Amino acid sequence: MLYLSVNNNKFLGSLKMREFDFIVVGGGSTGGVVAARLAENPNVSVALLEEGPSDWYPWVHIPGMLYKTATGGLLRHLDYNRSDESSSAATTTVQGQVLGGGSSVNGMVHVRGVPQDYDHWEAQGAVGWSFQNVLPFFLRAEGNDTYRSAVHQGNGPLKVSNPRVLHPLSRAWVQACQEAGMPFNPDFNSGEQLGCGFYQTATHNGRRSSVARAYIHPAVKQHGLTVLTNCRVEKVIFGGKKAAGVAVTRDGRQEVLRARHEIVLSAGAFNTPRLLMLSGIGPADHLRQAGVEVVSDAPGVGENLQDHMDVYLIYKLGATRSYDRYKSLPMKLAAGTEYALFRNGPAASNIIEGGAFWWARKDDTRPTIQYCFLPGTGVESGVTPLHGADGCTLNVCLTQPDSRGSLRLNVHNPSGKSVITPNFLSHEQDMLRMIEGMRVGLEIMAQPSISQHISSLHQPSKPFANDAEIASYVRRYAQGALHPVGTCRMGTDDKAVVDPQLRVYGVEGLRVADASVMPTLPSGNTNAACIMIGERAAHVLKVSNKCSEAAISH
Repeated sequence: MLYLSVNNNKFLGSLKMREFDFIVVGGGSTGGVVAARLAENPNVSVALLEEGPSDWYPWVHIPGMLYKTATGGLLRHLDYNRSDESSSAATTTVQGQVLGGGSSVNGMVHVRGVPQDYDHWEAQGAVGWSFQNVLPFFLRAEGNDTYRSAVHQGNGPLKVSNPRVLHPLSRAWVQACQEAGMPFNPDFNSGEQLGCGFYQTATHNGRRSSVARAYIHPAVKQHGLTVLTNCRVEKVIFGGKKAAGVAVTRDGRQEVLRARHEIVLSAGAFNTPRLLMLSGIGPADHLRQAGVEVVSDAPGVGENLQDHMDVYLIYKLGATRSYDRYKSLPMKLAAGTEYALFRNGPAASNIIEGGAFWWARKDDTRPTIQYCFLPGTGVESGVTPLHGADGCTLNVCLTQPDSRGSLRLNVHNPSGKSVITPNFLSHEQDMLRMIEGMRVGLEIMAQPSISQHISSLHQPSKPFANDAEIASYVRRYAQGALHPVGTCRMGTDDKAVVDPQLRVYGVEGLRVADASVMPTLPSGNTNAACIMIGERAAHVLKVSNKCSEAAISH
């Protein structure tokens, strides 16, 4: 067959072959939504391919087990290539490698960003992706347990809840924010993000509301969605310029899966550009250097990498106890019993309970610093352990970095780990904003409501004397917030990888739908935006492939 003839020799021969109308690569926050929505049409067959296992692990579903999902074996470790010394950020990063992707392992914080984020997308060439255009797809996903308004609804599959549990320290921290001059904000997703408050979370009745739980499993049961886990996609197979199938390795066997209509890559901001390049779509000179036959010269693939960057401040508490008290076995058993009986207690908390958004510079047009308060320690990586005492953590995050990185194949081993160059702090404004964000964070922690509970700083070990010391701390401890976006940017210029309908330029039958298409970062955690992209991508696919409009209903 023609579609097996291009640059795919190791998949030639008597391999098992299966056909579907649509193939979605990646069972994460976007891909799971795309596949589940497409499967609502009884006249089409859909396959969802996920490299990791199913989400059967009990700790995936218990919010308080965040410390385990954020560091455990359900993560794929990716290499960084630090090309400069502007930041000594961690030299590895991770992606969720389990059904549900990041939504199965993340902190469950449900934040959309602000309307200006999406209006800015449209201004950069993502025509039709303004806030008013994307709001219906945020609403289509949302099942909010509290709010009903023009920007909230309660009937969607993704359950969004007010905190089920609030530690007294979280309340004290939000009060301290107000003492520092921040207004209280009851709803960070109202369209106005500025201020402090408590995060709504992707949880329901004390359980995580992941894309796997909200979308994928119901689609398997109700609509016959085919899900293949432990299925590694090696490349897209082309017949000429038409994407016709994918070559996969599953349970040690090589297979070819064919798509009658379209293939959707939803493998994330690291793996999607990697798959495009392995499939012959990317910067032509780089592909030739890596020994990959060029299908389409696409210089923007792997460019425009962005991530939120964060730094942690760790404090040792006095007599006040934090969630650290539950690290001992007897207390773990007590918390587990309370959760099993009542779906309540510390295990029902996502730990990241209080938050705030604030300006780093007076001329910023939107908040550029996000704060996350954790009444405990140990979830964060790259910090000095706090032994024998309780502590609390303040995360200071830059939401609108100007620095840009890139991703490339390892030319000596193209099928191995990609070479990721994050370039954190390569733009001077990012450091200036982080210094101001740290200043404000330290000011909050000095307010009476929270400082009365603190005995000392733990990390850093002593107060900063000046901005130079803050900058040095940021360079040492800054790390990616695991919100990578932008490597297959949507737009209309010659560096854009996909058009506003998410079609990959230069080929047919192939789309990208995940965080990689975002032109710029949203202001806050990216999971909600990824789910919105999935909802919109499914709608576009249904319309363009003349699928039944009945399946688009809520």
